[in-house]
Amino acid sequence: MNKADMRRKMKQRLLNLSTAGTYHAKSMLIAKKLLDTTWWQEADVIAITISRGQEVDTKRLIEIAWSQGKTIAVPKCVSEKNEMFFRKITSFSQLEVVFFNLQEPIELQTEVIKKSEIDLILVPGVVFSSNGYRIGYGGGYYDRFLVGYEQMKVSLAFHEQIVQSVPVESHDIPVDAIITDEEIIHCAHK
Repeated sequence: MNKADMRRKMKQRLLNLSTAGTYHAKSMLIAKKLLDTTWWQEADVIAITISRGQEVDTKRLIEIAWSQGKTIAVPKCVSEKNEMFFRKITSFSQLEVVFFNLQEPIELQTEVIKKSEIDLILVPGVVFSSNGYRIGYGGGYYDRFLVGYEQMKVSLAFHEQIVQSVPVESHDIPVDAIITDEEIIHCAHK
């Protein structure tokens, strides 16, 4: 099965998860597992997306990070250049809705965070394999951004999003760990 088919099937599967009433409970389990890691506890600057649809809820994590004095950096995509960078937000009011209904930082109200300043990056995706490879949303923004990034790369996913394998291309960059509602998967991709 190709990436597009796997992405489409998983999105449908996640819709069913949402209707089962377990979405919030599973998101909370994942958040608790992340908060208990040294990766989170030792990170001062955390890069994270604003969740939408059936993605693991990140808004509560962002609020907790702020209460712990951590810096939160949210991605801003520049579609004309096919690139992404992160900007510091201190309030959800510094976000605007852009293409594909994504919430991104308002440039005039936020400052750029350099890749080298990020201690932990939470990498989104739709489908994940236990060796750290993922199928994202098809834009390739994270794979391009992660080139040369040496710190911890973690994905948050529902157990249902883990599959045996995904198609891997030469430009794909795996994450170091995947935290699900059932386990923490330490990815062996090196």
